[in-house]
Amino acid sequence: MCHLQLSLSQRPRSRCVPDFPQLLPTTVTLSARRVPTTLTRRLLLLLVVVVVVSLPHARRSLFSSGATRATVSSGMTPAAFLLLALAGAGTLVQVLGTKRVTALYGETIVIPCNEGAALPEDLMFIKWKYERDVGPAGDLLIKQAHSDQATVQATDDYANRVSIDDKSNLLIAQATLKDQKTFTCMVVSGSNLMEFPVSVAVYKKPTSVQVLDKAEALQRDKPTTVGTCVATDANPAATITWKKNGQLLAADGKAVVITPSVKLDPSTGLSTTSSMLQYVVTKEDVGAVFACVSTHELTNQETDLDPFPIHYPTEKVSLQIMSKRPIVEGDNVTLKCHADGNPPPSSFFFHIKGHKMLVENLDTYTLASISREAAGDYKCSLFDNETLEASQSISVGYLDLSLSPTGKVVKTVGDTLPVKMEKNSSGDAKVSWTKNGKASTVPEFSKLTYADTGVYLCEVSMGGLTRRQSFQLVVEGRPVITSLTKHRADDAKVLTCEAEGVPEPTFQWSVNNTNEESSYINGKATHKITVIPRVNLTVSCSVSNKLGDDVMTINVSSVFKEEREEKGSEEESEDQAKLIVGVVVGLLVAAGVVGLMYWLYMKNSRQGSWKTGEKEDGTSEENKKLEENNQTV
Repeated sequence: MCHLQLSLSQRPRSRCVPDFPQLLPTTVTLSARRVPTTLTRRLLLLLVVVVVVSLPHARRSLFSSGATRATVSSGMTPAAFLLLALAGAGTLVQVLGTKRVTALYGETIVIPCNEGAALPEDLMFIKWKYERDVGPAGDLLIKQAHSDQATVQATDDYANRVSIDDKSNLLIAQATLKDQKTFTCMVVSGSNLMEFPVSVAVYKKPTSVQVLDKAEALQRDKPTTVGTCVATDANPAATITWKKNGQLLAADGKAVVITPSVKLDPSTGLSTTSSMLQYVVTKEDVGAVFACVSTHELTNQETDLDPFPIHYPTEKVSLQIMSKRPIVEGDNVTLKCHADGNPPPSSFFFHIKGHKMLVENLDTYTLASISREAAGDYKCSLFDNETLEASQSISVGYLDLSLSPTGKVVKTVGDTLPVKMEKNSSGDAKVSWTKNGKASTVPEFSKLTYADTGVYLCEVSMGGLTRRQSFQLVVEGRPVITSLTKHRADDAKVLTCEAEGVPEPTFQWSVNNTNEESSYINGKATHKITVIPRVNLTVSCSVSNKLGDDVMTINVSSVFKEEREEKGSEEESEDQAKLIVGVVVGLLVAAGVVGLMYWLYMKNSRQGSWKTGEKEDGTSEENKKLEENNQTV
């Protein structure tokens, strides 16, 4: 019996017993350093190819991954012979360090041969195999150097899933966790044989990350299950942590209790991770957001939970006045009772002026159209615990206005009318007056006139309160004609009659007329007519209302007579002008003559005095005569 021992790190050695003297000597030592002739090497490599291709059993024995020992028994196997041939040809089997490839579950695994490096120029063939859990390596496929197609040698599940691409990469479709093993690429060339093992890891991210069994509410000061976070079907198993308001929660066994677990699906090998969170909340946790975080090599997922209501009993009650401030008479005042418990109480007692009013399924009570008498203290309390109560004081603003007179007031012109306004308010009030919608002063009527007629409004305001009262003043009187005038307009006369009186008076004329015009403003009436008198007339204007009447007349001359008089007056005016001019000229001449005479007289008088030596002044008789002459002139 002969045993052949090959070591990749040592020289091949064999020991033989005399069972095969015809094949090997008793002891044969093969040296890896021996280099046979080229022809011999070619022949031996050709023998390798023939054996590998034709003898599958020999191939499996020879090229099993990790196999470093071959045993040749009686009737030496072709595999042993192949190893002897390789050794004799000086060819060494080289196994490089294992590389690692990561694949995704359900997708195609791409396993490179020698990391995609260039193949030897004298390549003979490439073979892929894989490492079984038990037993020899399993063949997958082989591809000759000068062939486009590979030969699939696998007979198990890989038969329909493996292929090879043009870069000698092994392709495995529909990756599963069972593909997590070592695959070896064997490269056989004319000068060498090399193996490149690759370890495959298959990853799968969680199918879903969700929180189950979520709590409806959390109880204060009691451990409550927030929920169970589940990350399903992952490889490797996902890691689950919890957060509150973005901060990582650490289990302390008291306020925070986290219970993790991992379950493995025996059919797929995928893992499902679960984590249950129990938490003891406080009132400060109102509105807190819890989140479940799944951490995996492929992805991280965070799932937020909606804020949980936190239940706790009522400790404090407050009463709120919902209406606008300040409150005044007539307002609707709403009281709201608030309790800090959760869920909030649904029924309350409202204490209204000594009366206890139960309000169910509501937390408000409305005081409709509040009055000043309703001012005071108000309370509310819990229905099931009246010792918890709250109170508020309500002040009610008020404003009263009294005006005399009011409504419609009818007075006679010249009368007096006293106006009295009184106000009563809870604070400072502002008073304003208007007449016919325009700002006015406080009305005072000591002697009424028609102009005083109008609507007077008194307005008093304080805060949100306003009070208004008014009266309408009507000043009446019998009509009185204030003027009756005339003026000429072309070939006609326009007569205007003006009168005062309330109610509005009616006008009557004693002549026929045309183009009537009338107006009535603030008790003053005006009426115009147009007449063409052919003779001199006396025209009367009559006015009347329910209180009396009045009449006035006016003389109206004929239009034609006025025309003749105008012509005669023009001629007389011319004669008079001539007469006036003559008189003026005559007076001027007379004045000149008198002046000349006076001068001559004075001259003669002065000469006589000088000659006789008498005084310049004349005698008294001469002076008297001179004065008489002057007066005569």
